[in-house]
Amino acid sequence: MSSLRVRPQAASGVVIDITPQSAGWTYVGFKMLRLSADQVYDAAGDDRETCVVVLSGQARLAAGNVDFGTIGGRSSVFEDAAPGAAYVAVGDAVHIEAVTASEIALCTAPGSKDYVSRVIPTGDMSREVRGQGSNTRHVRNILPEDRPAHSLLVVEVVTPGGNWSSYPPHKHDTARDSETRLEETYYHRLNPPQGFAFQRVYTDDRSLDETVCVEDGDVVMVPKGYHPVGAPHGYDLYYLNVMAGPERRWMFHNDPQHEWMLRKG
Repeated sequence: MSSLRVRPQAASGVVIDITPQSAGWTYVGFKMLRLSADQVYDAAGDDRETCVVVLSGQARLAAGNVDFGTIGGRSSVFEDAAPGAAYVAVGDAVHIEAVTASEIALCTAPGSKDYVSRVIPTGDMSREVRGQGSNTRHVRNILPEDRPAHSLLVVEVVTPGGNWSSYPPHKHDTARDSETRLEETYYHRLNPPQGFAFQRVYTDDRSLDETVCVEDGDVVMVPKGYHPVGAPHGYDLYYLNVMAGPERRWMFHNDPQHEWMLRKG
């Protein structure tokens, strides 16, 4: 089994829990909750910032001493609507109570005390279409670099069946003028859920070169290297990306062997 693939460990409650220690890296943490109606999750405040993303369902959220009320409302990650989301600052405890059956991501990274907890308005999550033809995908920016945070970058993408994403292959593992060093996780969902998709993670020297067959609910960790994704015909693919590193900017480097297609035509 791939060392980069993390499978759900339970059917409900905390189903995935990736920490910097378990991943063998420095910045990104990722926890996935599947809560039934009225189920509660609590977490104490610490030295990490958190982006809470209600992928589907509705939940009541409080951070520190502030009650944010009910956020969310999508029936599925494949619904063309923004998720419910909030930024939770360093030191603030989190209290979540599911109003309906809910799928909730807790995206974490090192934080600072320069920020305050807040709801992220759905209108602030810009939507864009990237690529063309069989490289078309639909992107929603949940916590991009032009919104306040110390380390975290969070984005979701829907790739139609038969299309490619994170393509042409790119990487962001080296700190230099044209590239930033960012760890990344991909949380994958498929529609219909019995489907599968493929993600390759590889470096120029092939010291890392793994092709992962992902199923519904899997996470792929990207510590370094290029990381394209392919969705087979008949199965739409959703993924939630969490990125963090020493500099909060998304600057990537395309694989020179495949960059030609960006110049074609």
